[in-house]
Amino acid sequence: MIRPLPAVLLAALAVPAVAQEAVLEMGRERSEAFLAGDLEPIWDDMTPQMQEGLGSLEDFSTFHRQIATELGEETAILDEEAATEGEFAVYTRIGEWSSIDTPIVMQWSFDPEGMIAGFFIQPQPEAAPSAYLDYQTGSDLRLPFEGEWSVFWGGRDIADNYHAANPAQRFAYDFVVEEEGRSYAGDAAALENYHCWGREILAPADGQVIAMVNDLPDQPIGETDAENPAGNHVILALAEDEFAFLAHMQQGSVTVQRGQEIASGDVLGLCGNSGNTSEPHLHFHLQTTPDLMDGAGLPAQFQNYEADGEPVARGEPVRGQVVAPTVP
Repeated sequence: MIRPLPAVLLAALAVPAVAQEAVLEMGRERSEAFLAGDLEPIWDDMTPQMQEGLGSLEDFSTFHRQIATELGEETAILDEEAATEGEFAVYTRIGEWSSIDTPIVMQWSFDPEGMIAGFFIQPQPEAAPSAYLDYQTGSDLRLPFEGEWSVFWGGRDIADNYHAANPAQRFAYDFVVEEEGRSYAGDAAALENYHCWGREILAPADGQVIAMVNDLPDQPIGETDAENPAGNHVILALAEDEFAFLAHMQQGSVTVQRGQEIASGDVLGLCGNSGNTSEPHLHFHLQTTPDLMDGAGLPAQFQNYEADGEPVARGEPVRGQVVAPTVP
């Protein structure tokens, strides 16, 4: 199997047209150099963190040889995209390769100085098959917050929602709060500078608390807790075989207990950065069991909300939308 490389990308936002061509050019130049095996200039332009993660130029060369052995050669470019994530410029390239039928994604991330801060190359993931594509949410579901939040990841396709590759999180959401196109202001390393940090997370429907965790630390930016992927979280039993997961809350902020009956809109905790997370956000999904590792994801149809200022009586938000609950 292909050994993954360090990457900084979680989600990307559109790049202004004036900068788009510059990002595309940087990405194309690095991609062509990698494909040609011209690795030393790439290595020299990597951040110290990237170099430390890779090990050495020799290790990078070994990875390049592994790619050539397993994937062959790039034979066609199917798509290119320039985007930004915070202060990083991101180039994504999807291509056809000679030794594999699945499209291959190659992605470069550049810091404000143009140094390479992230890189990966891997087969394009596919959405997991689901027996619940036509499922209608059984509970009267509201958005689990007040005010406007942005859909960081959400939708039924891989392009809109990387969770879709996971059967249990097939229809999951990540929500953040953005102002002027950013999820934070000032120093990106300070958790309190993220606009959603400390916002109240609300019960999406009437239900019962099946499980909760409240004592895990919030992770510093750049660190994750893979052993506790949901971090501080609440699991709710809603309708029959319909369980809601709300994850990554602040340490010590969860206000409910196991077995407690809750009403739609009750405060469950505060938005934080605990668990396997790259920045403060709310993860939400429905599935058929209360076991994060064993269940099938369910579509979540929220009621009475606005999406990009337009009223929605019942629907599924998608990546890029700004959503907010409304009074029915």
